Amino acid sequence: MQEACALALVKWPAEGVPGNPRAWLVGVARHKTLDRARREARRAGKEAAAVSDPTAGPLAAASSAAADPSSAAADELGLILMCCHPALDPAARIALTLRCVCGLDTRSIATAFLLPEATVAQRIVRAKRKIRQAGIRMRVPDGEELTDRLAAVFRVVYLVYSQGHMAAAGPELVRAELCDQAIGLARALAGLVPGEPEAAGLLALLLLTDARRAARTGEDGELVLLADQDRARWDRAKIAEGERLLETALRAGRPGPYQLHAAIAACHSCAASADETDWREIAALYGELIKYEPSPVVEANRAVAVAMSEGPAAGLVILDALGGNARLTSWPQFHIARAELLTRVGRRKDAAQAYQAALKLPMPAPERAHLERRLASLA
Repeated sequence: MQEACALALVKWPAEGVPGNPRAWLVGVARHKTLDRARREARRAGKEAAAVSDPTAGPLAAASSAAADPSSAAADELGLILMCCHPALDPAARIALTLRCVCGLDTRSIATAFLLPEATVAQRIVRAKRKIRQAGIRMRVPDGEELTDRLAAVFRVVYLVYSQGHMAAAGPELVRAELCDQAIGLARALAGLVPGEPEAAGLLALLLLTDARRAARTGEDGELVLLADQDRARWDRAKIAEGERLLETALRAGRPGPYQLHAAIAACHSCAASADETDWREIAALYGELIKYEPSPVVEANRAVAVAMSEGPAAGLVILDALGGNARLTSWPQFHIARAELLTRVGRRKDAAQAYQAALKLPMPAPERAHLERRLASLA
């Protein structure tokens, strides 16, 4: 924080005081803390490598192996691998990594897990305490130890992108810096384990999804639904790269959740228009995904695909059966999906109640404005 204040004394007189000085100071301080942690994490390896081989060191190896040789992404990936220690509870290690390495605030992490903020905060505290008390050594793994940590690392990168793709709250729908951060990490990870199809599937998923970023908001920042997006604004280079990566991953014959997620994203990117989207295929892919991720969120997404392929009543049956799940009812998208399907079957009063339930939950301002317009149209 002292370094951030010193930098402010130099920059603010020359460039002007930012609109939110406190947020500026906290953000700069956090980045400086992460930079220091990265430097210290590299120190021992670099000192040892300097004695024997100046090109040695686990982070240097990660950087040279990565498709994108960005040192920042490779260094951050090294820190993520360190934090995803198998001695920690899986949920705790992911929460700790998202908070301490990736810089997500506790509220965003809680949104990603569909849990109360206090629960996530306690998980992080317990993980830190265990590291101290058990004397867990934080180092970059290799070999079988690296393989054992991949599932947690995949999840961290996926959740970083998810919080960028749809902000938990705030004035903007998309947090572009988090999207770019996650894609850089996915590239570094795919380069570190080039024979791992799930790493390629994860990168393919992020590219295929992020290709729609420019079309997701209008000129005034308002939300534009997928069916209404101008597909000419989709990034065709990202789509082509994502599809190539997905094909390579599927040829390995070792399917996994991120390959299935990517295949669902490809169903959207390959459709020339919203009307040509193969919703039956998407519903089938979600049905397969449930075998790997038996979660109510996946089931809710399958319900939407079923509604698009078989009619809104069929989708509502699935969503209503999930309505008793407390975690799912804290997810705005669940209520939004019900509201849309209820509107389509003519139950406008019930649809209004579902929109009102969604509006009680945190969400970015453009999505809130969109829902308020939808609710007003029902009156």
